[in-house]
Amino acid sequence: MIDLAHCQRLDAADRLAPLRAQFDLPEGVIYLDGNSLGALPRALPARVAEVVRAEWGRDLIQSWNTAGWFELPRRVGDKIAPLIGAGPGEVVATDTTSVNLYKVLWAALSVSKLAAPAGQGLRHEIISERSNFPTDLYIAEALCRERGLTLRLVDAPEQIPAALGPQTAVLMLTHVNYRTGAMHDMAALTRAAHAAGALAVWDLAHSAGAVPVALKDCDADFAVGCGYKYLNGGPGAPAFVWAHPRHVDAAWQPLAGWWGHGRPFAFVPGYEPATGITRYQCGTQPMLSLSALDCALDVFAAAEPLGGMAALRAKSLALTDLFIAAVEQLCPGQFTLVTPREHAGRGSQVCLTPTAALPAGCAYAIVQALIARGVVGDFRAGDTQQPDILRFGFTPLYLSHENVLQAVQHLREVLQNKEYTQARFAQRHAVT
Repeated sequence: MIDLAHCQRLDAADRLAPLRAQFDLPEGVIYLDGNSLGALPRALPARVAEVVRAEWGRDLIQSWNTAGWFELPRRVGDKIAPLIGAGPGEVVATDTTSVNLYKVLWAALSVSKLAAPAGQGLRHEIISERSNFPTDLYIAEALCRERGLTLRLVDAPEQIPAALGPQTAVLMLTHVNYRTGAMHDMAALTRAAHAAGALAVWDLAHSAGAVPVALKDCDADFAVGCGYKYLNGGPGAPAFVWAHPRHVDAAWQPLAGWWGHGRPFAFVPGYEPATGITRYQCGTQPMLSLSALDCALDVFAAAEPLGGMAALRAKSLALTDLFIAAVEQLCPGQFTLVTPREHAGRGSQVCLTPTAALPAGCAYAIVQALIARGVVGDFRAGDTQQPDILRFGFTPLYLSHENVLQAVQHLREVLQNKEYTQARFAQRHAVT
């Protein structure tokens, strides 16, 4: 039986519990949406204020040199690198996930073209999942239209290996599925792509900072990721990009801006790409946002002496296991689990869909009723192929086991009191 005493014992033994003090969390809120927008690190407002008042306000343009603004995208990249299994100097924080995906897909296709044996036709397919995050599919679709290629989508993860073949140029996947929380076997699928002669491009938006990632050990080719989810960099925080060292200088990226130039302050008319990951920068970088992300990443440094990503992963699994068990104990027969139970196949979120025991179309209203109680999750709409889901993200940096039990107790009360039937909870907002 899961009860308060059980959860309090788990929290008393939690070596990561002191990290909660690193965040400024609203009183009375149980925040289960860090997979969409991370919580505010307590040190971040002062750091941004320092950048505004001193570095910008007092030192003005000198701060490109005196405060190290120009090197900040690479310094932030070096903080992200150990979280994703990359090496020093291999990651740069820049632009958005979508823009970076366009860059690396273009580069991967160029590498594929360069590798094509003489006299053989070029590979012309990008393979992905139909349930991949839509922006990834939109970027790939636009690129395929531009370059006369085909975007081929599979309906289930188990179909991916069979879809790979002599026409496949790139396998593009998100490591942890945004809808289901299911996590791919990166090493196995990268091997399958390479065995077919293709390259593997990974989106780490729902992985970085939540689950251990080993890009180089898995022999991935390119990766991008998000700075405002589990990395807690704030709304619209810069994303990041990684290219395997064997590819990083092999091709241009298509957005050849001056920050990716080898001699940006030479101001010459011809483009000379920088060596290494610096070439994946484009235009002038947003120093306020980068400074915020830089500060947010210090929380992971604080986690290192407590066990680092391995300890965070262990706690994430414990929290999600607890949530699943508590839902099944306190809300029996009300929900179907969408997220895999198996640890190897699960990210750091749990997704539920209402069963026939609840009214059709009630998922959104349930989430809104929970938010009104201070339990913040989110909702993703379904279609004819997939159901509506209630989505809950578990960030081990600041969540406790008691939080998890309290969240499920609120969920039980929302159902028992039929709070989701209130008209105010059916009103759709622009962001769900």
